[in-house]
Amino acid sequence: MTVRTGGRAPVPVKQNPTIRRIRLGAELRRLRMACGLTGVQVADQLLISQPKISLMETGRRAISPRDVRDLCRLYGVVDHQVVDALMRMAGESGRRGWWVAYGEVPYAVYIGLETEASSIRSYEPLLIPGLFQTPAYAAAVVSETIPRPTSEQASARLEVRMRRQHRAHHPARALRLWVVLDESVLQRVVGGPDTMREQLERLNHLGAQPHITVQVLPHDAGAHPGVSGQFSLLRFTGEPGAGTVYLERLTSDLYLERQADVQRYGVMYDHLQAQALSPEDTAHLITHAIKVHAGRSDVHSPA
Repeated sequence: MTVRTGGRAPVPVKQNPTIRRIRLGAELRRLRMACGLTGVQVADQLLISQPKISLMETGRRAISPRDVRDLCRLYGVVDHQVVDALMRMAGESGRRGWWVAYGEVPYAVYIGLETEASSIRSYEPLLIPGLFQTPAYAAAVVSETIPRPTSEQASARLEVRMRRQHRAHHPARALRLWVVLDESVLQRVVGGPDTMREQLERLNHLGAQPHITVQVLPHDAGAHPGVSGQFSLLRFTGEPGAGTVYLERLTSDLYLERQADVQRYGVMYDHLQAQALSPEDTAHLITHAIKVHAGRSDVHSPA
């Protein structure tokens, strides 16, 4: 799998540095470009090599707090809170995430971003999002991954998915979640009617939580900005930058950091929310779908 950050060259996930280092490098690149300096000019000013600047900005080289301080000074960053936040990211960039203990896990980069996010807005046209999935629904999804995972891999991935949900409901800093689902997500039978009934009951329960908003985009909404596929917008408290857009793909994941890209997807999401049913009407539609799946379960139950 390949990770693409912004408009830069792909970075192989297996050699991927820490999430903080990627985000820090992207922010330093944004600051450099904002003040109109090239990598060569920065290298000349700081008496270092231009490749070092490039490696730091793409997250392929460790960045020390001293590097951050010198770069911020050169870029004219006078806000001490911004400088302190960037230096803190540099100091923490060597930490490893909890998911590393589970071996090679798909979407490891995204999990790292999710762990640090303060809010996530997602559009999902095909499946219930991982943070909302029941164990049975998640197991059905994981089992259909291509290439097919071994039983050990499937077990590890399921455990990681369930552990990710702890962050969504952390008592001290619950993750603010918005999700817009295509109506077909409610109708697609994943794991069987009983699994779907249980899953949709959980979805309604979660949608009633104060830090979670669930909306369904009905079929009669017609064409809409989400026809290009799934995306998520992640934001981070107390750190500079507009946020990150995550686009999930079969063979590679795309991470957009540029402010213009993030703003564009933010506008798209605003339109999706406006075209979707209200949370209250969404709950009613989900309740109806629960009854439909319960009826399917009754039909297939032994007499």
